[in-house]
Amino acid sequence: MRTRSILVGVALLALAGSSHAQVDPSQLFKSGSDKNLSNPDIVAGLKQALEVGTTNTVDLTGKVDGYFGNQAIKILLPKQLQPVEQGLRVIGQGEKVDEFVLSMNRAAEKAAPGAKDIFWGAIKSMSFDDARKILSGGDTAATEYFRAKTSDALTAAFRPVVTDSMKDVGVIQQYQQLQSAYQSVPFASSLPSVDIESYVVSKALDGLFLVLGEQEKKIRTNPAAQVTDLLKKVFGK
Repeated sequence: MRTRSILVGVALLALAGSSHAQVDPSQLFKSGSDKNLSNPDIVAGLKQALEVGTTNTVDLTGKVDGYFGNQAIKILLPKQLQPVEQGLRVIGQGEKVDEFVLSMNRAAEKAAPGAKDIFWGAIKSMSFDDARKILSGGDTAATEYFRAKTSDALTAAFRPVVTDSMKDVGVIQQYQQLQSAYQSVPFASSLPSVDIESYVVSKALDGLFLVLGEQEKKIRTNPAAQVTDLLKKVFGK
């Protein structure tokens, strides 16, 4: 019964966000009972499912408008600057505010593809105990596993990419223009100091994990899957 339960969990995790092939949930019990699957097969099946799920996440975020076009993860003005946003718009700087917001999101979009190798490294190092905990965990157990295992590496990988991207898309220049515009207003103080680079890195990672969590929830609740050869071996009729 325990092996059958684990197999069902792996089956649900096998959804890759696409539905070219449909899996009949009743067949999952049948295939589990008909085959003597080893722990390595179970772990390998889960790892392949997670590889596809993390790839989908990177594909969704690491493209033009991956962040900017997704209201759930769009990077907005830092909280320190939000109180002065309306004042900037009143003095005719709304376009510069919008360009600054766009440039931060573009930097995050350029950094996102670098997450794939780090995610896959965490997957490859996953033990059977890790896999068992993920399968028996909540709707975002895999996402929390990745957050714990990869946050430091992702931060280190994202920072230089974000730095270069910020230069390419002009984030700092946009921020400096906002500062100059705001300081030109009589009696206005300087804009609050913000570490824009750290802010973009942090928000980029928050968005990445949010999308990953959404993908995981779909994987756990939707029985449809496009299977790989290994998943066919584990779950095939």
